[in-house]
Amino acid sequence: MPENLTQGKVCVVVGASHAGVNFAFALRKEGWEGEIILFDRDPALPYHRPPLSKTYLSGEGETELPPLKSAESYQEAEISLRLGVNVIEINRDQHTVTLSDGNKQPYDKLVLATGARPFIPPIKGIDTAHYLYPLRTVEDVNNIRMALAEGKGKSVVIIGGGYIGLETAASLKKLGSNVKVLELEERILARVTAPVMSQFFYDLHQKNGVEILTGKTASSIETEDEVNTVVCADGSRHPADVIVVGCGIRVNQELAEQAGLEIENGIRVDSSARSSDEDIYAIGDCTFHHNPHYDCFVRLESVQNAVDQAKVAAKSVVAAAIATSTNIEKDVIYDTIPWFWSDQYDVKLQMVGLSTGYNQTVVRKEESDNNKFSVWYFKDNDLLAVDAVNNAKAYVLGTKFIKGGQKIDKAKLGDPSVDFKPANLLVS
Repeated sequence: MPENLTQGKVCVVVGASHAGVNFAFALRKEGWEGEIILFDRDPALPYHRPPLSKTYLSGEGETELPPLKSAESYQEAEISLRLGVNVIEINRDQHTVTLSDGNKQPYDKLVLATGARPFIPPIKGIDTAHYLYPLRTVEDVNNIRMALAEGKGKSVVIIGGGYIGLETAASLKKLGSNVKVLELEERILARVTAPVMSQFFYDLHQKNGVEILTGKTASSIETEDEVNTVVCADGSRHPADVIVVGCGIRVNQELAEQAGLEIENGIRVDSSARSSDEDIYAIGDCTFHHNPHYDCFVRLESVQNAVDQAKVAAKSVVAAAIATSTNIEKDVIYDTIPWFWSDQYDVKLQMVGLSTGYNQTVVRKEESDNNKFSVWYFKDNDLLAVDAVNNAKAYVLGTKFIKGGQKIDKAKLGDPSVDFKPANLLVS
């Protein structure tokens, strides 16, 4: 058994959202005996983020977001949680990070869980618009809720028709707002799903009273008497009491860039979440990492990726610290099939796999329910991904088939009269 050499060592983690918090606790569980210091610029106790655009915004769920861990949990695990502190510089030679107050914190291992921030497009007038918000933090949602409480939410324009924009639209519609979504592409969700799925969600929102306009490029925002008007490149004008910007994210990679780490669509890391510096790791939304199943590098924005990659990084950090003549690190590899979800109205969409590069889709509709179906993405005969609407069974089977690399009879898959069981769907 290799000697545990972590006693007296310091592991510094920058970023205390899903990735950073899960890493810190996993690191302690893996046997790290040294100090663990977790920095985050947000003064709030780290919280679950998925409800932000869903139940928390609509008020249907919790009035406060549940914390990722209780304050007592950090104390019990001997994790030093330092909130409201910004890390502004890394000195790789001295193995220190510089804090916003000028103090320096030494480290033996450094983990960057810096995440991402909302992308605010360079639209003329966006800086002076009233009641304009992104949707990324609890503060953003509280600002939107406050504006609605003040009677400013009668008319809401959402710029961006991705999952965050659509979830926000559904939540605000439940609160009684008149909601309009402006999407740059010719269909919503164009970059992440097939046309049939785009059409389903377009129809779903239209039926619930949300107006969706595609092919709309917001070119300016005019503000007069606290009323905004979003002006599009085609000359159309869209008045709004409140504007929500859901135009994607930008990776918080500036700290890594300053340190001279390798950057490629995020912080590039190896299969064990280690950056181009052997003592610096990166996890979560900010990473560009290799997926062995698809044999490509990807950057993912999901809680699943943040949590799973954090656990692998924790194993890797401890393995690197205690490994002597053994090759213990070679078994620490991040190899997970990505999965995601979205809740809109009474619809639950579950997604597994990566559909990039697909050249064929099979749609399986259940005969008894038009709101229960799945879209299966293939590259030739290889199943890449599955989108399942109100269909947990399709999601579970899809996950199993993708992990196993199993071949599927597409004709039987698309025939709802064929019993939905593996034995009936797999190519013999």
